[in-house]
Parts: sequence; structure tokens; C-alpha cells
Amino acid sequence: MSAGLEARLLRLQVEGRLPSIVGALVRDGEVVETAGIGAEPGTAYRIGSITKTLTAVLVLQLRDAGRLSLADPLGAHLPGAPYGEVSIADLLGHTGGLQSEPAGPWWERSEGGSFADLQAANDGTGAVAPAGSWFHYSNLGYGLLGEVVARAHGTTWWSTVADRLLSPLGMSRTTYAPVAPHADGFSVEHFTGRLTPEPLTDTGAMAAAGQAWSTLADLARWSRVLAGRCPEVLAPATAAEMATERARSGYGLGLRLVEVAGRPWCGHTGSMPGFLASLFVDPARADATVVLSNATTGLACEAVPETLTAQPEAAPPEAPWQPTLRVPEAAADALGLWFWGNTAIEHRWHDGGLEQRHLQGGGAGSRFELRDGRLVGVRGYHRGEVLTVHPTHLECATFIHTRVPYDPRAPIPG
Repeated sequence: MSAGLEARLLRLQVEGRLPSIVGALVRDGEVVETAGIGAEPGTAYRIGSITKTLTAVLVLQLRDAGRLSLADPLGAHLPGAPYGEVSIADLLGHTGGLQSEPAGPWWERSEGGSFADLQAANDGTGAVAPAGSWFHYSNLGYGLLGEVVARAHGTTWWSTVADRLLSPLGMSRTTYAPVAPHADGFSVEHFTGRLTPEPLTDTGAMAAAGQAWSTLADLARWSRVLAGRCPEVLAPATAAEMATERARSGYGLGLRLVEVAGRPWCGHTGSMPGFLASLFVDPARADATVVLSNATTGLACEAVPETLTAQPEAAPPEAPWQPTLRVPEAAADALGLWFWGNTAIEHRWHDGGLEQRHLQGGGAGSRFELRDGRLVGVRGYHRGEVLTVHPTHLECATFIHTRVPYDPRAPIPG
């Protein structure tokens, strides 16, 4: 384990209020460092849209085998499907003008149905732009591509993933559903810091857009494919094609493109309820970063490679962030959104104290902690002063905070 990597992950964990985070550094295609905060590096996490890179590689394998052309309209492979006139290339690169999400219940949080169900709910009228006009990220597009892959191989999308990608690469910990040891997904209540369990759904026909689970070790292996180092799975020239920007979008064919220390990297971010993921690789060197976490928000996934490789690193926090188990009764009514005049201020319970933050900027706020049942300022402008909770307002050294601006029920000076 590397103290440098661990320190960087600790900073991400504390700043993002992440229940756990694990990370790996890859050099020349080999894992050289791993670390975890709140979980072991071998823990499996849901990887969200990193799944799309699996789907994209399967589509490009079909192209390389002469079984389809990227210029083919979708309808040539899925007769009667919505957006049948959109090309395979535009679906891969999110330039097909499709709506971002399929019609119907929120697919990430709902049990998915069959492709017939997906097709019946989406008739193509949700388009946001003509095909090829501009980049618009579409999860629906990858649901459609998953069905192209399934029909081409005469089996399910996931069976194809397992047979053509996971098995040849030895990625035995990349699975459709969670297999222990795995992380549980959570969201963090904004004002209290408590954890809320998130659903673990089978997304059905939308699985090709974000269903898979994986580990640091397996995704490190996968980074070699994206770097063109696994010709038995993907031709190096095709990997390079995937990492070529289209339509000035910061996206290629199934890959996000970022710059790290002046060098082009490619890969993907991932998010599903309760999970965040980042996998990026420098294709010229086969250096890569992998980070997995079990929170719905709190991690800037595209910034991870820069964060993990930048030098020098500032001193890390002293200890990991801990979720709140109980908010003290004396502080509960002080949490939430407040106003000082028209200025919005939030109060949240964080690491055993009440943090006051100005939402518009221009003020660092204060921290209060319980002392003999009173909220006493320990940092910031109100250090040493007492925050008192009243039925209609908060008061601290003549500062009045109300739930709405200039609440007439509160004693605000005229």
C-alpha cells in the first residue's frame, strides 16, 4: 500500500463524505499501488457507465469482424426499433440526437424489463436534435446497442460480455449482480450526514448502459484493453479509434477523453444509485487510475486521474469522514437552509459538529460544537459565541437567521 495513494484517497473520502473509497495506480499495464479507506481494495463496487466501454468494445469487435459497419443505421440490425435511422457510430459517440433517458420509470432505480418493453415505451419522438448535429449523452442509446450485440451473437448481452471479454481476460470478479465481498450503495443525507441505503436493481434491457459490478484488479486489466495492449480482445488500431474525439465533444466511441498533465487519457466515469466509479488510462504508456466508491454523489470522477497523479500533494486530513449515527437533539432544529436577510446559509451536522456555510460564497462560515448542551462556536467568525435555537429563528451575537428571507415573525432589526 502506498502512503501517497492512501493520502489522496483519504482527501477524496473526507471532502466527498464517501462511506468508502478504493483506488489503484497502474504503470505500463501493471498494478503498482492499491489502497482503501473504509473498505479493502478487493471489494466489488457497481461501476455504472464504465459498463458502456464493455458494450462499445463488443460493437467494435463486430465491426472488425465485418458483421456491421459503423455507418449502418440502427434499423438495419434492430428492425422496428426507435431511432432506427441513427448510425451505430452516432449511438456509440452520443451524437445521435437521442433523449438522455428512456421513457418510463427512472431506469437506474427500477427493475428493468425486456427489450420489447423498452421498445414499446420509446417511439423515437423524444429526440433532442437531428442525428449527428451535436453531442448529447444518451443512456438509451447504449440500451439499444446492447440489443444489437445480443442479437448478433444469438444470446444475451451479458453472456456475450462474459464469453468474449471477461473470460479471455480473466476478469472473474466482474459480474452482472453483486458477489461478496461487495460494497453496499448509499446516499448521504445532506444536512445530517446520515446514510440512506440505495436500491440494487436489475436494469434489464438497459443493463448495457450501467449494470456491471467490478473490482480494482479487474478494471486494471480492462485498462490494458483500452490502451491497445490486448490484441486478442481488441485490435490496437481499434482501441486508438475509440479514443479519437468526435464532434469536439470530449468523447470518442464509447470513451470519455480527458487531459492529465498535458497528456491525453481516455476511459469512463460511472454512477448508479449508491455508487461512483472512475477508470482512465494513458493509452501511450498504459498508465491508469481506478477509483471506486459507494456514494451517490461526492466524487468528481473525471478529475480522479489528475488528483491521483498530481505532485506535490497537500497534507491529508487527520482522519476519515465518519457517517452520522445520531444528530443530537439540541442541534436537530438548527439544521437545514437558513437566511441572513437574503443571504442563503446552510447548517449541516458534520464530524460531530454543526458546520455553517454561506452558499453564495464570500464567507467561510463557522463551526459550532456542543458544550454543556449549548452550541458554541469553535471556529470562524462566531468562535466563542453561542448559537441559540428559537421557534422562528436562530440567533448568534445579534445575527438572526430565518427559514425565509426577512421572516416577519422573527425579531429582525428594521
